[in-house]
Amino acid sequence: MNVRPEINVRRAEERFATKISWLDSKHSFSFGHHHDPGNTHHGLLLVNNDDVVKPGTGFETHPHRDMEIVTWVLRGALVHQDSEGHNGVIYPGLAQRMSAGTGILHSEKNDRPAEAGRDAPSEPVHFVQMWVVPDEAGIAPGYEQLEIEDELLRGGLVPVVSGMARHENRSAIRIRNKYAALHVARLAPGQSVELPEAPFLHLFVPRGAASLEGAGDLREGDAVRFTATGGQRLTATEPAEVLVWEMHATIAA
Repeated sequence: MNVRPEINVRRAEERFATKISWLDSKHSFSFGHHHDPGNTHHGLLLVNNDDVVKPGTGFETHPHRDMEIVTWVLRGALVHQDSEGHNGVIYPGLAQRMSAGTGILHSEKNDRPAEAGRDAPSEPVHFVQMWVVPDEAGIAPGYEQLEIEDELLRGGLVPVVSGMARHENRSAIRIRNKYAALHVARLAPGQSVELPEAPFLHLFVPRGAASLEGAGDLREGDAVRFTATGGQRLTATEPAEVLVWEMHATIAA
């Protein structure tokens, strides 16, 4: 079946929002009590949450199952603990993946105390959490993190999380889906990258601003969903960080 190429720009203000005392969260897709049957996923991506968590707070222990969960921190530090005994601090430039598999409990909290002194400043943590479905249900839970800062400094789109065969020998965390990969780029004004070509792409701009060939200006919090297209150039108009999911399959209806 032929699919018509489509570029669908989703503006930051169109996202679902959850704002409580300790959390400011924006959801690109249906999440929690926010449900739109026409906005449940794109390709293999089910969740793209843009979260800001206040110091000394966070997500208490909660369960997940049969999901590949990727966390990317933009500012501050996030402490991860889970029922499999994994512990880690996630900070900018460090990629993290948790495979929920048959079931896992975990917590995620701001590494900074609510009140801090000069030597330990208090600041919110800003991160994007993304969920993709695994190739198969019932796999063993797992956890992996990888420092990717050096690769980002070299420029271009860097594959930081992937299940694709072509990334096996590159610095990328493995996920349990052979049809999906997350690329990240940090761009100075005027720098550009060429997007991959794939049946499904999801571009998110969590920081800064950029101009997308054929679609115009993108601001912080904007996203673009590509179907049956790719290869466009994305150029930063101010310092920017961009997240691009390349997906060669979609969730069956």
